[in-house]
Amino acid sequence: MHADTRRCTFGVDSQYVDLAAEVFSLLADATRLRIILLLSRGERSVGDLAESLQRSPASVSQHLAKLRWGRVVETRQAGTRVYYRLVDEHAKALVTQAVFQAQHVLGGVPEHHRAGDGRITAESGAGVEQDRAAVGRQETAGERPGEQQA
Repeated sequence: MHADTRRCTFGVDSQYVDLAAEVFSLLADATRLRIILLLSRGERSVGDLAESLQRSPASVSQHLAKLRWGRVVETRQAGTRVYYRLVDEHAKALVTQAVFQAQHVLGGVPEHHRAGDGRITAESGAGVEQDRAAVGRQETAGERPGEQQA
């Protein structure tokens, strides 16, 4: 997945910025992120999610209630079972991008910059290698990455 290159058309004072902060707050829980990743593969019941996450159904239900309140998931009743599904792809995209960012934080060349055979992709890997080389030159010169010598 590549970063969205569309331009932001709203200002920093937009109400959407405040709502976006609420979305990030809602997603700021590892269990909820895992639920979103599981639901990105298709709808699941609370029991299925609880088993996959090795959590109690009550705990998973609480997380799902928060995601439902935030309009990230919706339900479908089938007999006595309730199935959950993602409302749209935005939550999945946010979680995916957050995981990609976490891979960058750990260092090295992240998996999402590699081809299926493990090679660094020309499209993304060249820039990563160039950045890494530049950081190495800065550290050799006594600078820390991102700092400029006075």
